[in-house]
Amino acid sequence: MHRSLSSLLHRLAAVVLLAGAGWANAQAPQAATVPDDPAPPPAATAPAATGGIRSANILEIAPDASTDPNYANQSNAERKQVQPGNNAPMWRDVGKGVTGYSSLPYAESGNLIQGFVQYPGSRFTNAGEAWRQVRNNWLIPYGGSLLLIVAVAIALFYWRKGTIGLHGQETGRVIERFTYFERAAHWVNAIAFVALAVSGIIMAFGKFFLLPIIGTTLFGWLAYALKNLHNFTGPLFAVSLVVVIATFARDNLPKREDLVWLLKGGGMFGEHEVPSHRFNGGEKLLFWAGVFFFGLIVVGSGLFLDKILPAVDYSRGNMQVAHMIHAAASTLMMVMFMGHIYMGTLGMKGAYKAMKTGYVDETWAKEHHELWYDDIKAGKIPAQRTGAAAGSAPVGAQAAKA
Repeated sequence: MHRSLSSLLHRLAAVVLLAGAGWANAQAPQAATVPDDPAPPPAATAPAATGGIRSANILEIAPDASTDPNYANQSNAERKQVQPGNNAPMWRDVGKGVTGYSSLPYAESGNLIQGFVQYPGSRFTNAGEAWRQVRNNWLIPYGGSLLLIVAVAIALFYWRKGTIGLHGQETGRVIERFTYFERAAHWVNAIAFVALAVSGIIMAFGKFFLLPIIGTTLFGWLAYALKNLHNFTGPLFAVSLVVVIATFARDNLPKREDLVWLLKGGGMFGEHEVPSHRFNGGEKLLFWAGVFFFGLIVVGSGLFLDKILPAVDYSRGNMQVAHMIHAAASTLMMVMFMGHIYMGTLGMKGAYKAMKTGYVDETWAKEHHELWYDDIKAGKIPAQRTGAAAGSAPVGAQAAKA
């Protein structure tokens, strides 16, 4: 305190003296001529030992302040003595990614701000800011646009095409298409997928279309509840996805007829469908691309974000990369399954009933999966159940008796 007061008094005295000297010079007569080679100005006097000023400039801070060349080498303790309350040095260290002390046992808990990195061709050097820009400028607008485009395309297709019905009359004889175990695996996975998709869409895009309607308070509670639903449903989806892949992989192995189906678009725009086995080329493409490839990527990145994988470095950078992969793969997976859900409900008559009851009419099997129907009639695919539907025995059971 004494040192600061002394320094202040020195400064005030210097101001008074210099002001008086300036007034005296103004009153004195000026020289008529200026020497051709004036002498250089005198060098600045050394600062006072008590933290005084330089005589050349009364506004220049003493050498123990921030303009001194050795200021960066001083410790924070020394700076605080001459500049109480100055937290600039601490925040400089925070911005540089210097690790401080924290009692939290988590990775990077001692770093308030993520470290700086240089991305080629990018003006963002902070890794956290770069991730935020990728999310806000790429994942959200392009992902949301893709979902809307596919939804509008499906709506237009339904408007022009309508529900695909049967060309022939139902016979009343049914064929078992899905066993009870297959349907159980499918429905568990489907319900988990819908819960994840709805919660993910609201968390990612809800502030654009839902927040203005229900307000911040209700949207905050809804987003918080859906976040927890999303986190706890993820492991259930992961387990059921593995079961679905193991259950349906054999019947989704590609065959030559699948290429013909894909090249002809399944006959979607014609009068008759292209013959196919139990699953057609489109369903197999959905299985291997949507369920297997994107599904496993979504599950792996989701479990990483849930922090339940062992022996993994959950640093901020790794979490940001996992988030970008998870968001991109989830969006593409949802786009593919939007078409699958449409065909399994409104798009095709009898498709939803097949997954609900496990049976389809003989006419439905013949028109939509003719090669599969022929294998059943020939006895190549034995009936797995002998129960009747609508009072008629399954076609497979009749073929077995014959």
